[in-house]
Amino acid sequence: MPADTTAPPAIEFRDVHLRYFTDKGETHAISSVSFTVRKGEFISLVGQSGCGKSTMLSLLAGLIAPTSGEVLINGRPVTGPSQEVGFMLQQDSLFEWRTILDNVLLGPEIRGMDMIAARYRAERILKNYGLGQFMDHRPSELSGGMRQRAALARTMCMEPELLLLDEPFSALDFQTRLSIADEIGGIIRSEGKTAILVTHDIPEAIAMADRVIVLAPRPGRLRAIHEISFPSAETRPGAFDARETPEFQGYFNRIWEEMEDHV
Repeated sequence: MPADTTAPPAIEFRDVHLRYFTDKGETHAISSVSFTVRKGEFISLVGQSGCGKSTMLSLLAGLIAPTSGEVLINGRPVTGPSQEVGFMLQQDSLFEWRTILDNVLLGPEIRGMDMIAARYRAERILKNYGLGQFMDHRPSELSGGMRQRAALARTMCMEPELLLLDEPFSALDFQTRLSIADEIGGIIRSEGKTAILVTHDIPEAIAMADRVIVLAPRPGRLRAIHEISFPSAETRPGAFDARETPEFQGYFNRIWEEMEDHV
């Protein structure tokens, strides 16, 4: 589903600065960051370690507040954690003593949601994600890729409008990482979710995103924004097929050079 170009921004950073103060002094983590994200758009954030990528996700999740500037979701300032936002981390964090279905139902259970409706929703999501036969299994009985699909199902069961993905595939082996990125990218697009992916993997960033935002080193600030399109393909290719397009290498070279300029 393409991004809605007529709706107000799903996400907006307005001249955001973030400083940490400790007994060792001041750290300027983010400086003058301003950009918008359209509803249904998939954004990748790349940059050197310590440039503020994950910090920007924490700002969107309401886990920390900017020192100055504003972060908005659907036109409203972020003032704390919200049910509108779903967070997928590097580790799947599935509980071994719970079945896959019970893991997916954890969020609605904690938030006191209608559990009959939540169970119906969870079962439908798991079936759609190819995990219908594994609802009563324990996490240890699933492969790494299947666990990540279960983690996404747990996030989606909360019905978030915005998905934050903090290197969710980094713990997987290379082949599984390619496959699951392709699957999860397709799921997110088909459901029309707005998503922001933090990754160190430039090919992954290009293959999955509508735009790639390159951040300069600390204090993190916008270095470049790349619109990603594949005119050689009749339709938007999946994360795996995108790597085979003639446009892919050009995007990779430009982003690589921008990141290398700061090493």
